[in-house]
Amino acid sequence: MSKTVIESPEAGKPVGPYSQAIEANGWIFVCGEKGVDPSTGKIAEGGIRAETAQTLKNIDTILKSAGSSLDDVVRCVVYMRRIDEFAAMNEVYADVFRNRPPARTTVGVADLPLGLSVMIEATAYRGESHSGHY
Repeated sequence: MSKTVIESPEAGKPVGPYSQAIEANGWIFVCGEKGVDPSTGKIAEGGIRAETAQTLKNIDTILKSAGSSLDDVVRCVVYMRRIDEFAAMNEVYADVFRNRPPARTTVGVADLPLGLSVMIEATAYRGESHSGHY
């Protein structure tokens, strides 16, 4: 099995010892991504909607670095600090994944790093492996 680390400076730097994504045999596994604006290094302002939108934008940026996009996402896991904000998060999520949305699990958690309200991990399938430099 080939395994390639995917890095995209345009999506912000990881806050720990992990990869933004790993590509393995056409599958792309994006880490639990955050709603931090890479241009400011701060959590997107505007509440759960803005944070969700920035998180999905960061995921798309990472996927594009791997030659993929949100259209290739087959599964997401959404972690929310306040599950009572589900409807607002879901509106933004539904707007991004309008056609053929991926399978999804959403869970409420006690806390998230950096004081985040939401974190999303994604799995995409691009097909045949294109290992190499991204």
